[in-house]
Parts: sequence; C-alpha cells; structure tokens
Amino acid sequence: MIKMKNVCKTYEGFQFDLSMEIPNGRITGLVGKNGAGKSTAIKLILGLTEAESGEITIFGKCVHQLSMSEKAQIGASLAESGFSSYLNITDVKKILEKMYPDFNKGYFEKMCRELNLPEKKRIREYSTGMKAKLRVLTALSHHAKLLVMDEPTAGLDVEARNHILDMLRAYMEEDEERSILITSHIASDLEQLCDDIYLIHNGTLILYEDTDVILEQYGVLKVSEDQFAGLDQDYLLKKQKTSYGYACFTNHKDYYQQNYPGIIVENGNIDELILMMTGGYQG
Repeated sequence: MIKMKNVCKTYEGFQFDLSMEIPNGRITGLVGKNGAGKSTAIKLILGLTEAESGEITIFGKCVHQLSMSEKAQIGASLAESGFSSYLNITDVKKILEKMYPDFNKGYFEKMCRELNLPEKKRIREYSTGMKAKLRVLTALSHHAKLLVMDEPTAGLDVEARNHILDMLRAYMEEDEERSILITSHIASDLEQLCDDIYLIHNGTLILYEDTDVILEQYGVLKVSEDQFAGLDQDYLLKKQKTSYGYACFTNHKDYYQQNYPGIIVENGNIDELILMMTGGYQG
C-alpha cells in the first residue's frame, strides 16, 4: 500500500532517512519519541512536503503522480482538520460531498450524532476532543482504501478514545484490502489496534515487529552488575545502566525466565520498547 525507499530530507539540522513498507490489510503503528520524525513521515507520504531523494509510492505509483480519483482513496487525520474554524458541520458535509464521489452522507450524519458533534456550532467553538473526533470522522467518511492518521486520539477521554478505536476496527472489517498508518503517544491504543509497529529514532528506522510478538516475547530484565556479568547476552537488544545495575531489553523473554530464575523479568510493551531502544529508560 505504501512504500518508502531511502527517503531523505534535511531541515533545521535534522537528517531524515527512512525506508519502510505498509502492507495491505494491516494496521501499522509508527512510534518514537517527540522529534523522531513521525510527523515528517506522514507529511512526506501525503505529499505535503518534498523529499530530497528516495522514492515514495502509494497504490504502486509515485505519490506525486496519483490521479485525483486515487488521492480520493486516501483518508487523512492530521493535527489540523484543514477546514476553516468558521465552518459548522453542515458546511463541512457540503465540502466533503463535492470532494469525494464516495462520500457517505448517511454514515457521516449518524456518526456526528453518536460522537455528539453539534451541528450548529462553528469548529472554533469545539473542544479539543470534538475537533479530534471530527478529523477522524472526515477521514473515514468516504470509504478510503488507506487511512493516514497522526495522533488521532490525542485530547480524547478514555470513552471517546475507545469509540474512535472501534470506528477504526469497523472500517478495517468492512474491506480486508484497507490499510491504516497511525501515530500515537498512547501506547495502549496501539497495542489494542495495531498489527505491527515501526519504531523510528532521529529519522531512521531502528525496529520493526508484529505487535503480538512485542507483547508476548519482549521484556525487560532488571539485574545487578553481578547478575549481568553472568548473563548470556546473545538475546539482548539493548542495555542501560541503572541505580541497581542494568536494565536489559530482550526479544527472548522466555529464555531468560527459564534459564535465570533468580532475575527479575518484566513484560515488554510499546512504551518500554520506545524507552529502551532510544535511550530514555530511567531505572
């Protein structure tokens, strides 16, 4: 669905150099610390900024050569909705009807009611959560084959976030060829939703893995210096010095649980993945 091959961009001293592939029928999470390059990747994919070199293709075509009908098969949810803050829901609906031949007016109106988006209020009067809901709904409302979503659940309470996640799951269940690329700082959202995870750091890919594998096989070993000296280190991805000795990140949690019963082995998750692999772990 999306392929990025040696895509490079330099700005403000930041070097972005990324290759990755988003397959059909999958929900892929793009994670990393603030400033890792997630939003840059989204903008490059959507053609909102230019790469200096490399190749980006969507639906097998260069992103800048997509026809209008092909662009209409991409739904985007970004930090800004793209609509004037002076518009209301009725105005937005009219714009979407003109932009997208496959705009589902009935679905849009139904979801506006379910998401408690007031029809008469202007967007500038919406809360942060309401604006986030509208961005996601706009992306979903025209049956796109590909969704590209930058922090879609930011600013939402737990109930609203769960509603949005359910909407994305339903979107995928309707067509097995659909795909989603999503960034988020809320690890639990990605763990519930995503099939696989790309971790980028300083504009470069440092790890790609199935979400289930991260949750089942990854873990953090908490060991003293003496325990660390006696460890088989073949299955350690990263280690960091701590007050008690070392925190060690592994993708073979079971191996250490079975062979080193005296050490502490904690389950891995996406937060631990980011912290340990990018040097941000505090222990």
